[in-house]
Amino acid sequence: MPRSVNSVASRKKRKKILKQSKGYFGRRKNVWTVAKNAVEKALTYAYRDRRNKKRNFRSLWITRINAAARLHGLTYSELISKLKKNNIEINRKVLADLAMNNPIAFAEIIKSIK
Repeated sequence: MPRSVNSVASRKKRKKILKQSKGYFGRRKNVWTVAKNAVEKALTYAYRDRRNKKRNFRSLWITRINAAARLHGLTYSELISKLKKNNIEINRKVLADLAMNNPIAFAEIIKSIK
């Protein structure tokens, strides 16, 4: 009995990987074995960095809030603790946006907790 090979599925799998590796440099874009490794590594980095991005943004927001709070004579930790004591529920993303783009509103928040 002749050997049965599903070449349609194999080709489809290879084309999918080579399509994902479009734009890579050198043999990473057109040689199947090299492209497969490059795409797998890229997908691993993408998965990891979707989580790291959240960390980086939170860090950026904290830095911005701290800088704005210090202009008003507070530190970041003092500001956050006073917000919690006064039951003002505002997240860091919004607080950082106010600090950067609307300093008057940020000053009002600080005035309300002092």
